[in-house]
Amino acid sequence: MDGYTFTVVALIGIALLFDFLNGLHDAANSIATVVSTRVLSPQLAVVWAAFFNFIAFLFFSHAVATTIGKGIIDPDIVTPAVIFGALMGAIIWNLLTWLLGIPSSSSHALVGGLVGAGVSAGGFSAVVAWGVIKTALFIFLAPIFGMIMAIVLVAITSWLFKPVSASTSDRVFRRLQLASAAAYSLGHGANDAQKTMGIITVLLFSQGLLEGEFHVPFWVVITCQAAMGLGTLMGGWRIVHTMGSKITRLTPHQGFCAETGGAFMLFGATAFGIPVSTTHTITGAIMGVGAARRASAVRWGVAGNIVIAWFLTIPAAALVAAAFYGLTQLF
Repeated sequence: MDGYTFTVVALIGIALLFDFLNGLHDAANSIATVVSTRVLSPQLAVVWAAFFNFIAFLFFSHAVATTIGKGIIDPDIVTPAVIFGALMGAIIWNLLTWLLGIPSSSSHALVGGLVGAGVSAGGFSAVVAWGVIKTALFIFLAPIFGMIMAIVLVAITSWLFKPVSASTSDRVFRRLQLASAAAYSLGHGANDAQKTMGIITVLLFSQGLLEGEFHVPFWVVITCQAAMGLGTLMGGWRIVHTMGSKITRLTPHQGFCAETGGAFMLFGATAFGIPVSTTHTITGAIMGVGAARRASAVRWGVAGNIVIAWFLTIPAAALVAAAFYGLTQLF
């Protein structure tokens, strides 16, 4: 294997490591509510989530992968050094927030990494403004939409189940939570795995290793979905605790509404090719079901710390990516 081939293969490996860490870091997004309500044990929950993470490619197009590959920075300035810097920026920020138990966004870490490395390589003109603006807007919109959907679902289901006894209602929502957790895991696997697909595809495209127009090869799809599923199997217990109990205490009814509201949000974003944060979405939805009960049920101090991490993610990952890109220029 020559040096050039080794570099490309190594970068694909690093991209898949990021995808694995994304699944590890974001496992809580899919399973925190179903674990905190004791509908599933942690072990069964991660298997459930990982399965639906993996099969998500059967249900969605690759619009998000195209946005990441072509819509954040100009593909013409992409080099192996740019991809390396972007991935390292995202991976290091993910590891730091995971160790601290902070549910930050792997998606925005990757976008920040691309911007930081891209600007270092080609200046600010290398940035595709609308792609970055669209992604940044959903830092605000994803949790708001998730919150609104969850509140609406709480209102509708509370009205529908008003004549039903509490024990029957609890039993029904415990079963429904299996479906809502599966739906959210599908949305997570669809939106998040595609980000790594976009990175690998733009690397192949920029190096002349992709025949024809920009498209995601099937082997890239399967490999990325598998890496994310394996990461989810490893769990993310620090963040599960934060998402499942520190923001607000959840019942099966509330868990179902949070997961279903978040899933609808992810399905829509994925269909339109918008790389959103599954973390932001489910956090907003959990806040929504807590606030629907009463505003004091949400621990707003914990939520505030999470929001601060959201705002720091893109610039922090960008700075780390720029530093790693700079290091590559020394060799």
